Amino acid sequence: MRCMSTPAVHLRLFYLCFLTLTLVCGSSCLRAQMIAVRVDPHQTDPAIETVHGPHLAMYDPTVPSRHRLLLFIAGTHAKATSSLPIDKVFSQWGYHTVSLDYENNVVAASLGNDLNPAAFGNYREAIVTGAPVSRRIQVDSANSILNRFQKLLTYLVIHDPGGHWDEFLSHGRPDWSRIVVAGHSQGSGHAAYIGQMFRVDRVLMFSGPQDYMDGLHRPAAWLKRPSATPPSRYFAFLNLQDPFNVHHQIANCMTLMHMSKLRVKMVYPGEMIRGNYRILINDIPTEAHHNSTLFPQFQNVWKYMAIGRVD
Repeated sequence: MRCMSTPAVHLRLFYLCFLTLTLVCGSSCLRAQMIAVRVDPHQTDPAIETVHGPHLAMYDPTVPSRHRLLLFIAGTHAKATSSLPIDKVFSQWGYHTVSLDYENNVVAASLGNDLNPAAFGNYREAIVTGAPVSRRIQVDSANSILNRFQKLLTYLVIHDPGGHWDEFLSHGRPDWSRIVVAGHSQGSGHAAYIGQMFRVDRVLMFSGPQDYMDGLHRPAAWLKRPSATPPSRYFAFLNLQDPFNVHHQIANCMTLMHMSKLRVKMVYPGEMIRGNYRILINDIPTEAHHNSTLFPQFQNVWKYMAIGRVD
């Protein structure tokens, strides 16, 4: 066998080195496009406590901005960083995203047997606003979801000026018209509660809310309150086998959306969704039914919820 000449060997080695460096640089540059900022809640306000870990803020400066912010509220015991997969996808679509660390250690569904019709509403009000109205959970105003969110946005405006976070504040407060509020499980109910308080761009609920009064056999009273956000801008994504009872979740969503007739849509990964639906359901084979709505294979459903038609 004829040996390769020295110049040929050098040329081949140069090419391999160039290719390797190109691949490494390409991978690094791809990662660098997505800006992820982790912020200790205590940094935004000395009165705010860290519950599980940092807040997470994210955006992709290389894609056209939608001038919308996704506020994602995680479920019980979950860290803010657990929502990284959905935050990343929305960032790739041109959204800024924020996921909050907050007081989420009391399971929402545990109030189901409470005979006080206001129990769920008080629970939501306490966590969202910090009002001292619930006997199940105590959260002061500094540690409420609303204060944590406002202080985080203010912090980002100052410490990440290149992120243009100021477009989501108006006179120092969140500009809710530019904000999509979303949540999983416990967080879905908080998102809905915020949607009732402020006219947000949309409310996206994943695997919830769980606010069903088992002893009274009906959805919690707060779900039927008048909403600042039109009912047509509420969307829910559920799983047929959810251990928290999909029938109760559907009843809750129908009450929240002021729906008099059941209208749901079974959805599948990657399939286009046609029509005007507010309640979407999957039955994907999995042992993680409750978390299935956050599987990245359902990006088609997320996009429908985020930018689909509204009345």
